[in-house]
Amino acid sequence: MTGAEKPDSFRKYIRIFWIIVIAPIVFLTLLVTIVSMGWMGKLPTFEQLENPKNNLATEVYSSDMQVLGKYYVENRSDVQFKELNPNLVHALVATEDARFYEHSGVDVRGLFRVMFKTILGGKESSGGGSTLTQQLAKMLFPREEHSSKLHLAIRKIKEWVIATRLERQYTKDEILTMYLNKFDFMNNAVGIKSAAKIYFNTSPDQLTLGESAMLVGMEKNPALFNPVRRPKATQGRRDVVLEQMFKYKYIRKAQKDSTAAIPLELHFQPENHNEGLATYFREYLRDNFLRKWCEEHPKPDGTKYDIYKDGLKIYTTIDSRMQLYGEEAVEKNCKDLQARFFEECKHKRNAPFDYRVSKTEIENIMNDAMRRSDRYRSLKEAGVSDDSIRQNFNTPIDMTVFSWNGDIDTTLSPMDSIRYSKCFQQAGFMSMDPQTGYIKAWVGGINHKYFKYDHVKEGKRQVGSTFKSFVYALAIQEGYSPCYEVPNVPITIHYDGKDWSPENADNDDDGKMMTLKEALAKSVNRIAAFLIKQFGPQAVVDLAKRMGITSEMDAVPSICLGTPEISVYDMVGAYSTFANKGTWTEPIFVTRIEDKNGKVLQDFAPKTQEVMSEEKAYIMLDLLKGVVQYGTGVRLRYKYKLMNPIAGKTGTTQNNSDGWFMGITPDLVSGCWVGWEDRGVHFSSMQWGQGASEALPIWAYYMQNVYADKTIHLSQGDFAKPAKKISVDLDCDQYEKQHRSDNPANFDSNDPAGN
Repeated sequence: MTGAEKPDSFRKYIRIFWIIVIAPIVFLTLLVTIVSMGWMGKLPTFEQLENPKNNLATEVYSSDMQVLGKYYVENRSDVQFKELNPNLVHALVATEDARFYEHSGVDVRGLFRVMFKTILGGKESSGGGSTLTQQLAKMLFPREEHSSKLHLAIRKIKEWVIATRLERQYTKDEILTMYLNKFDFMNNAVGIKSAAKIYFNTSPDQLTLGESAMLVGMEKNPALFNPVRRPKATQGRRDVVLEQMFKYKYIRKAQKDSTAAIPLELHFQPENHNEGLATYFREYLRDNFLRKWCEEHPKPDGTKYDIYKDGLKIYTTIDSRMQLYGEEAVEKNCKDLQARFFEECKHKRNAPFDYRVSKTEIENIMNDAMRRSDRYRSLKEAGVSDDSIRQNFNTPIDMTVFSWNGDIDTTLSPMDSIRYSKCFQQAGFMSMDPQTGYIKAWVGGINHKYFKYDHVKEGKRQVGSTFKSFVYALAIQEGYSPCYEVPNVPITIHYDGKDWSPENADNDDDGKMMTLKEALAKSVNRIAAFLIKQFGPQAVVDLAKRMGITSEMDAVPSICLGTPEISVYDMVGAYSTFANKGTWTEPIFVTRIEDKNGKVLQDFAPKTQEVMSEEKAYIMLDLLKGVVQYGTGVRLRYKYKLMNPIAGKTGTTQNNSDGWFMGITPDLVSGCWVGWEDRGVHFSSMQWGQGASEALPIWAYYMQNVYADKTIHLSQGDFAKPAKKISVDLDCDQYEKQHRSDNPANFDSNDPAGN
């Protein structure tokens, strides 16, 4: 080779070298340009980058600003950067993108590291090249299915483009916050707010160093580093994050070592519709109230709000402390009564059904329950024949059933499991402020996972003697004195061609002259019948309607003993009339609804209606005080030591099928129903089957805890007297002496007004 050829050959190799080096860069630049122009597939628009589509959970808040629950596709609620603990931010940057504050969406140094170390050098431990912004781009605009490596490469370039545009659109702090708000931490914890609550029962700003490191560690692979299923692996990953924080000088060695020595210490609280406080209330709110509200209140653009995606904020009247006390009271009493009932069932031939329920009736009850089950509907929709369905229901299978001592894994036929579930006593309890109408506690049942039916608003049962208060209220409105005396003798009412003559529950006061106050306190049936005979059933129905009772009520004489089926919700609202100076206040449970940006969409206020005068309402309170002082509710004093002024009324229906108690204090009106799903299942004796044994203790336990909680600030004083002097004497001994001395010759104890 000549000397002239050598330079030509050298220049040739130089050209080839630069072609090899420059061509890929030119090609890549050209490809990025083409992708950014949208020629290789659509990219997010400016509007989409400005408002990325996210599913935000609707949050339900208590009156004391606790999150009662959420409705969601993704259990995600956004936080702002200022709500993030600095440890969380430092851990994320140190572990996922150390040069986050230096690049503009794409880390060129990271890309070269991936190319030379990971791809060419085969070192997987050298890490990937995706920045936090690229990862955010992938989460906001997920990858479509790719059929080849070329499609995957194009998708990667799209993420570079999206990342750089996100960097121009948002600040670094906003990008970090969006990333943490969007990441799925498993176990229904989407976003850092849900993750902090579910794993540690705290908020993002209160996360400790160790907690922050654990959550950031999950981001490498949340399925692998799941602290619930793989705590050891998760703790190891947490320690890697601590090492990274130390490496980049966010923490000192002493902090790293001391935190690594601490176990995970989870406070795991899974969030779903069957867990947490007020499960029955939240379900009623979702299925009945919010569904209708969304139908009737469209967005400005005409579309409907979606409670699972639009991030609404629902502010309720429920007090989380009082709700907890209500749920604890129901559990405490029903758990004790359930044990007694199971003992009683050992001696029942057709347990849990009463001996008076025939085999045919039991068979009909069981078949009806079978046809209402999800299993039956699924089999029917699949075209399975009736004979095969019945065989299916009588074939034992593995299942989990409810018990007061925890879930039980067992083997039962579906039909036997239905019978087993019918053994459990159910309950409904509600407490409200009679002045505002705000419902403070709503306990719709004993366990929402296994028993879905709400016994506060949806369930209606015979109310028994609690209805007598409306009969007596009518008498007081018509001018009867609380001290008016009636003989406790049989009363016969001719109605619809028949004679009706009720008997008392006992014979203790047969033939005795009884004041209305004493008769109501002792829940004497004959005196109630006497009053209904004076005014007629329709007058009582009309009064009950004005007091907020929405149920259909037959205007028949027996209504005075509580034959109507009424909800706990309506009964508590009606009794609030007595505590609210004669004005009925509609019970409400939502105060306002806001959109995701905090804009108020609607405020709520209760309806009110004046039903009786302040004086008449106060007289009724005095009558109902007698129930607690010396009547059927007296155990509130001697057993539960509640000595403050209380008005109330017990109720027990035929065969002990339903037990009720309505309790009134100046600040709260609360009511409780207890019974079984089927009226043929109940206690055999009045000892445990009466309202004073089944329902009253729930009210007592609740009030004990409410009064003991000094953060609630309830008064234990007396009911406020009317501004004007009461026109009748409430002291019956004084009343009798006064009227005998005023008119000894003509005194008639059967003068209703005492004239």
